[in-house]
Amino acid sequence: MNGELVIDVEGMSKSFGPHKVVNNFGIQVPKGCIYGFLGPNGSGKTTTIRLLCGLLTPDAGSGTCLGYDVIHETDLIKRQVGYMTQRFSLYDDLSIEENLTFVGRMYGMADRAAKVTDTLERLGLVARRKQLAGTLSGGWKQRLALASCIMHAPKLLLLDEPTAGVDPQARRDFWDQIHILADQGLTILVSTHYMDEAERCHQIAYIAYGELLVHGPVGEIVAGSGIATWSVEGKDQISLASELRHLTGVDRVTAFGRSLHVSGIDAAALETAIAPYQIRPGLTWTRGETSLEDVFIHLMSQATDNIQ
Repeated sequence: MNGELVIDVEGMSKSFGPHKVVNNFGIQVPKGCIYGFLGPNGSGKTTTIRLLCGLLTPDAGSGTCLGYDVIHETDLIKRQVGYMTQRFSLYDDLSIEENLTFVGRMYGMADRAAKVTDTLERLGLVARRKQLAGTLSGGWKQRLALASCIMHAPKLLLLDEPTAGVDPQARRDFWDQIHILADQGLTILVSTHYMDEAERCHQIAYIAYGELLVHGPVGEIVAGSGIATWSVEGKDQISLASELRHLTGVDRVTAFGRSLHVSGIDAAALETAIAPYQIRPGLTWTRGETSLEDVFIHLMSQATDNIQ
């Protein structure tokens, strides 16, 4: 990454009917950054991403994407964007190679055959080039979709929950490819529900019901959350969890394997609350590490649904 900003917007808002889906959103994204967008379903992640790159017109706000005005120069932005939707949108009855050839025709690419061959090699699709897309597994469909998005050499890549429904190995392989693309200077906006994927982003933004709650590098977000966490092991954890949840200073109790993670936003109040339990026979307490999931669950508990 460098200091060049690919996206620089402020005050972005968008409503559909009476519902404000995005409210006063602003963000800066440097070139080569993998920027993750997280939040509950219906929180405005997809709408926000589309606003940032000119695919939707905001009701208010201003800024630039790829050096172009997001209000008045959207056609220039779209030509340099690759967009991978949640649902596989290529043709099942065409082969991998035929699908990419079709995409090349849509973009009016010169030397189309050479670019298709280069893309097949780049994404490891050469051996399956003649296979019908409809017979591919979820992971291979995902790889084909990514290939179709980058064949025209975009400067900005939008990925809308790209790994939903694929196995862990396919997700890992996909993210390895994403990091290679970012290292080559491609800027990537990705929405995801997976915490392990969020942790692989250079920066993340958490959006809940149209509001940007927090953004920045993962480590800074976790460190700045102020959440304290303890881990406790012992018998009859169901009863123990029920007791702990009713204590002042305890905000959340979550089961993790054979232990409970007990967390609170006020570290002193949390320690006071659990002190009697730390001397209870049969329980082993250790100070735990606050996870990204802990932070987002806390943020979600503070957010208000804008469609009620």
